[in-house]
Amino acid sequence: MILVTGGTGLLGSHLLLELARSGKKVRALKRKSSETGQVRKIFSYYVQNADELLRNIEWFEGDLMDFGSIEDAMEGISEIYHAGAVVSFYPSDHKTMLKVNIEGTANLVNLALEKTISKFCYVSSVATLGRADNLGLTDEETYWKGSNTNSQYAISKYGAEREVWRGIEEGLNAVIVNPSVILGPGFWNDNSGMFRLVWEGLKYYTQGVNGYVDVRDVVKAMMQLMDSEILGQRFIVSSENVSYQQLFLLMAKYFDKPAPSVNVPPILTHIAWRVEAIRSFIRKTKPEVTKEMATTTSQKYFYSNEKIIKVLDFKFLPVEESIREICGMFMKDVGNS
Repeated sequence: MILVTGGTGLLGSHLLLELARSGKKVRALKRKSSETGQVRKIFSYYVQNADELLRNIEWFEGDLMDFGSIEDAMEGISEIYHAGAVVSFYPSDHKTMLKVNIEGTANLVNLALEKTISKFCYVSSVATLGRADNLGLTDEETYWKGSNTNSQYAISKYGAEREVWRGIEEGLNAVIVNPSVILGPGFWNDNSGMFRLVWEGLKYYTQGVNGYVDVRDVVKAMMQLMDSEILGQRFIVSSENVSYQQLFLLMAKYFDKPAPSVNVPPILTHIAWRVEAIRSFIRKTKPEVTKEMATTTSQKYFYSNEKIIKVLDFKFLPVEESIREICGMFMKDVGNS
């Protein structure tokens, strides 16, 4: 049986769908507060028999910080896909995120070693890699560098990935995927929020560049690596490097909306987060723009996918095709709401 963490998230729900479609026996770890309704919604985007496939998923209430519950969840498990993590750019969440992402991963790695799990796939991030100098391509050999541009999320994922490398040194049969920004449907107020913003009339874009990949390609890469004999390696999973301007332009194209036309230079993004911090403090709400968001969206990051293409003969879905399909799903959701 396969254990999946993070099954109620964007990536995890798509992973559960493909594992269920493949006829695999799957147990998904979920926190008591997490709902599975969103998972059904994701299934329904792609298949007619969503409820039938969902019945093949065994849900197990537990928490990565509760060693005992994880131990119980791993009873009878032979493989693990660890996609569970806290993702936040809000300062109020940083302490919890660091603790859960690093210590939770350490707990899972330790139990996987103890129970001699046959194979372990860890979902890391390109944020754990160093940034190539002079706008060069970042690849799997570009190692982490301490920097004030590293987000707390990046630091938490770097710490978690180190726990997996430690496990590998101690005998864990593991592979690591480092996805870039994942594009997928359904989580319109969260992971998929960029689509909602463009639909609502986003007017601004920054000068930044980042890597993007369709959520289905990340799942495909994970499953192919788990079915292979590859161990002790990491793979960047990224389709294309795209500017924010081009990304929003494509979304606007398939929404038939005006494209964002106001270029916001870095100096203005840093003014914006400071103004927003004051506004949110007065209103006692979470800021719409944080310092980390402003920094990230102003940077230019380029990632190489050469390794996974060469090793697995991997074919990526073009970013434009991914955006076209996701925009269609969004519009169906809006029309049905």
